[in-house]
Amino acid sequence: MDRISPEHRSWNMSRIRNKDTKPEIIVRSLLHRLGLRFTVNGPKNKELPGKPDIVLPKYKTVIFVHGCFWHGHKNCKDFRIPKTRSEWWREKLEGNVARDRKKQVELKKLGWNFKVIWACQLKTRSKAEKVGATINRWFVQA
Repeated sequence: MDRISPEHRSWNMSRIRNKDTKPEIIVRSLLHRLGLRFTVNGPKNKELPGKPDIVLPKYKTVIFVHGCFWHGHKNCKDFRIPKTRSEWWREKLEGNVARDRKKQVELKKLGWNFKVIWACQLKTRSKAEKVGATINRWFVQA
């Protein structure tokens, strides 16, 4: 049984942002510090499959910053199927994962590379620094 009313649950869910999230801003900051140029609202961002969070046109690469819950991050403590309406949530989240895979295949067919950064990888400063080192290897040292 849910501990809060359906109205309050609806209000909570309506407050979940889908752009300019804290993890996205952290990744943008890491990219900027490395001197990498990218777009977040450019035409490519909206035209490409999956509407990527960040596009690096020079490298023909997109970055998705995925929330662990909404994108079904396996073996992550931030991902678990809710106990209320479990079957509905399972179908919803599995659909999200399937859609992500489909969009990644479409990007590959168009000649684009993609990278996925999970929100849990950015939770602490030390974890974010590791992501920064990984981004450095992807683009700067390549």
